[in-house]
Amino acid sequence: MSFLDADPAVSPPVTIAGLLSAYRDGSLTPARVLAALWARWQTTPLEQDPAWIARANAAFLQAQLDALAGQSLDGLPLYGVPFAVKDNIDVAGLPTTAACPAFAYKPVESAEAVRRLMAAGAIVVGKTNLDQFATGLVGLRSPYGAPSSTFSEAHVSGGSSSGSAVVVARGDVPFALGTDTAGSGRVPAGFNNLVGLKPTPGLVPTHGVLPACRSLDCVSIFALTVGDAARVLSVAQGPMAGQPVFNPFKPQLPRLPKQLRIGVPMVGEFFGDADYAAAFEQARSQWAQLKDADGSAWPVSFVPVDMQPFYAVARLLYEGPWVAERFAAIAPFIEQQADQMNPVVRGIIEGARQHDAVSAFNGQYRLKELASHAEPVWQDIDVLMVPTAPTMPTRQSVEADPVGRNAQLGTYTNFVNLLGLSALALPAGFTAGSLPFGITLIAPGGSDAALLDLGVHWQALQAGESPGLGHGLSAASEADLFLPARATIPSEPVMAVSVVGAHLSGMPLHGQLVERRARLLMATRTAPRYRLYALPGTVPPKPGLARVADNAPPAEGHAIELEVYALPQSSIGSFLALIPSPLGLGSVELADGSWVKGFICEPAGIAGAQDISHFGGWRAYMAHVKAQQSLDADRRVA
Repeated sequence: MSFLDADPAVSPPVTIAGLLSAYRDGSLTPARVLAALWARWQTTPLEQDPAWIARANAAFLQAQLDALAGQSLDGLPLYGVPFAVKDNIDVAGLPTTAACPAFAYKPVESAEAVRRLMAAGAIVVGKTNLDQFATGLVGLRSPYGAPSSTFSEAHVSGGSSSGSAVVVARGDVPFALGTDTAGSGRVPAGFNNLVGLKPTPGLVPTHGVLPACRSLDCVSIFALTVGDAARVLSVAQGPMAGQPVFNPFKPQLPRLPKQLRIGVPMVGEFFGDADYAAAFEQARSQWAQLKDADGSAWPVSFVPVDMQPFYAVARLLYEGPWVAERFAAIAPFIEQQADQMNPVVRGIIEGARQHDAVSAFNGQYRLKELASHAEPVWQDIDVLMVPTAPTMPTRQSVEADPVGRNAQLGTYTNFVNLLGLSALALPAGFTAGSLPFGITLIAPGGSDAALLDLGVHWQALQAGESPGLGHGLSAASEADLFLPARATIPSEPVMAVSVVGAHLSGMPLHGQLVERRARLLMATRTAPRYRLYALPGTVPPKPGLARVADNAPPAEGHAIELEVYALPQSSIGSFLALIPSPLGLGSVELADGSWVKGFICEPAGIAGAQDISHFGGWRAYMAHVKAQQSLDADRRVA
């Protein structure tokens, strides 16, 4: 049956979860969903809709619908779900223009991410507008027109993935693909009240994506809910054999600690936008209401973060040699037809001519240096929360200062891919002026599953807010819309490991945990059944933890300070290999009565060792040693 013969008089659910539920109960079919979209398209010609560059014709849509015949939701996780694709991502049968008509070509195969989604039952319905050659964060640099935010005609939509964000926000499709090099998958999400998932570089293959910066590019996902974004990522993610690897695939850690440490900018930058500054403070206050899946409180503390190292990294993206990657992607075209380019885009990309091979290496050296300054922050925080954008400019202000206003929008986004981080943009309410405001959660690469899990809980707090223009989600829909994220992204198994000495945060061997992507779960104490000893002759100094006999008097035992980390199971072997005798990993009882694997000491190792149990932990003992050494030095001088 042709979808053109189906009844278009239907308002389909605007989420993937809602659509699949309707398909499952038989109240809706993919044919009727396509018919409804087709009917809407007939009322607005393509030339009058700057969100789309190309809409699929009836034959293209019908062919995908026919491919679903005989299949079901049980075998196809995205069965019959329409989606849009940013027009720098190839779809076989549709032209790729990158918002430059003179550059257009018709690919013979789809991008790998698109192919995977279609194989899972999703239906491509068209290609969306963008800042030309994915160069811009405003959404105004396209000859196909410039979509505005779905919440204000006077304000920009954000870019470069402008069209993809808009078609999701207004309910054309439940999800869309964008790309993100400098923030293009996050800023448009913030300006259209959407979820914008920017995966760890390398998590989703970029084969078939016209590069902006090939070494940094990510395929991003726009959706109305975190659960929907997770469904899409679960299909699209994973390495692609036989393709160049610019960013190695990183296994996922499952979730962030229950005692959550959220980093926030020590000094926020909002370029004078008081409404956005106030909205960020409001978002910060909402974390106090965070609940876990069982309804229990999820304790949150805030840690001020000096953003200067991150800002310095961000400046490298356009002020450094990475702009040469943009030139390399379209070198033949820009050399021959530069006059066909948007003048602002051309000026940015031609900035590559001032860089040479020496500049490229110096840029890499500078990035490594800055990354080493930024890396320690992750020892103090579990996730960094920033405004998705520091302000939401009007179209008029961007037209008056196209480069300056655009640069402001990259304040909290430009550094993320250069540092290999993962990020999740989330709706966070509206300003006093009724403009959408969003936050972005940022964490080390490989944290996508953990960010999605946290995002699920954050969005549950926002359940009464409208996720897209005219498409409110009620709290009653939480079970369908928010919970799927917990099970959709494969994560790497971890083991809880306790440390009591030189591996504690700030201690000499803590780097061994950092190298293995360990995450702090809690700082606590042992059950009051242990003694701690300073082991002689160890370098660096180390303690030994020993459990007292079960029949020993209560006074024999002490509660010893320790930290518990989630350590990827794949790293356990290399970690064990670093542990010298007489230490080893055994079982340690915590203060709450639970048991974890942790450092213990062989009985022979503590023979003759100094008992330091009364200090309550290694930190206190080392502080005592340092104070004693200082006192001894003063005495020698005297």
